[in-house]
Amino acid sequence: MVAQALLDLVDWRRRVGDLYRVRGTDALQQFKRGRDELFRTHPQSPIEPDERAAFKGLSYFSQDPDYRVQARVEDGDGGELLIDTGGDDGAVRYRRAATLVFELGGEACRLTVLSLVQYAGGLFVPFRDTTSGRETYGGGRYLFDTAKDTDGLVLEIAPGSPEVVIDFNYAYNASCAYSPRWACPLAPPENYLRVPVRAGERVYKAPVVTEQ
Repeated sequence: MVAQALLDLVDWRRRVGDLYRVRGTDALQQFKRGRDELFRTHPQSPIEPDERAAFKGLSYFSQDPDYRVQARVEDGDGGELLIDTGGDDGAVRYRRAATLVFELGGEACRLTVLSLVQYAGGLFVPFRDTTSGRETYGGGRYLFDTAKDTDGLVLEIAPGSPEVVIDFNYAYNASCAYSPRWACPLAPPENYLRVPVRAGERVYKAPVVTEQ
């Protein structure tokens, strides 16, 4: 039923959002356990239905406080860009709302903060790094997406201040990393970090390496 699938999707998004509101010294572990349970049991899980019984959990790098960094938010140029999802949704239009400026691994880094033009607004940060395609999903990962409520533990904001704290330990894969049934907006070239981000979620299935 289409109606049931829509209700399940609403429930999925609410439950995912709830994972970003846990607190305590073991918040990241609670987040991982809750995410594994959703992926294993929920009707809207991006894991293929015939793989769920054997699903043993997502793979993550070990928590590393060095990937929880302070960043400065600068104004974006307001320009628009289209990101092709490769699916029925076609290209999604975003506006360059802001830029996150920070240091990671001794390197100066910048990430464009995108805002949806078509509906709902929200702030969205997809990224790739030098682990993409090997240790992590080749299309990149998401740092946060406020329209989908995946920011509560990732983005710490002080009202009135341009300084924020971002935590790459919560970086996660887009749904298309688990199944070709899904199509997702991936990181634009300007959000490619020239440093390895060995924090957050790893690749779901190791890439197949063919002998030359």
